[in-house]
Amino acid sequence: MPTTTPRPRGRRPKADPSTDSDDRYRAPALDKGLDILELLATQPHGLTRAEIVKEMDRSASEIYRMLERLVARQYVMRTRSGDRYALSLKLFALANMHPPLSRLINQALPIMDEFTRKAEQSCHMGVYDRGNVLISAQVNSPSGWSFAVQRGARVGLVDTASGHLLLAYADEGQFNRMLAEHTPLDGEVPITLEQLQETLAAIRAQGYLERESAQTLGVVDISFPILGPDNTALATLTCPYIRRIDRHVGPDMAQVREYLREAAAALSLTQGMSAP
Repeated sequence: MPTTTPRPRGRRPKADPSTDSDDRYRAPALDKGLDILELLATQPHGLTRAEIVKEMDRSASEIYRMLERLVARQYVMRTRSGDRYALSLKLFALANMHPPLSRLINQALPIMDEFTRKAEQSCHMGVYDRGNVLISAQVNSPSGWSFAVQRGARVGLVDTASGHLLLAYADEGQFNRMLAEHTPLDGEVPITLEQLQETLAAIRAQGYLERESAQTLGVVDISFPILGPDNTALATLTCPYIRRIDRHVGPDMAQVREYLREAAAALSLTQGMSAP
């Protein structure tokens, strides 16, 4: 993921209670500690206690108590000079206790399972992997009628819905690296850079991709990005939609699309997944 540019120095406003969805669950002490951690995350060389007090716009005594607890729990450390505070590596260690992809899959599977029950369609999650797309999770429709791409399969970066979503929601550096690492897979449908750019622009404008599959006749790919906090795609959630022509009445394509939108939004770490 790209590094975040440190935000400009300036006084941090206190949290506005009116913005909380439910005031009953407010935890001011926890909010204060998280505010300190987020502030120090933007400061590679740390801050003095006086600087933290100024940035946080809080009393010196409450900041001192919170800092001491964070130091005691080893989330924050004092620099060698002893007059500055910086983040320790504890948060990094905690985040890496379980591989990020495994964590994402574990969070995604119950949501994907719920989607397949409501939509009566299969779905799969794709992530970027060494120049193409790896299908990292897949759930079949419980109805028994569906088209599925198996977990562990590698599919094309430049000719699949999953690949186009990953490219559409990559920053410039990621985009260039992904294309440079790409190697064509068997059966890959060729596309010019100009056509690719047009497709990606349309995806960004619409927020998702829905089109006939370039690989399988009769399948419509519906795909949404799973977004990280910087609005780049961590993964994609795709439904290879097939329409039944017997007397069974199931969700139509518009309903399936909305179910998939909700599933991707539930897994995303950012807002902005509402319908265009």
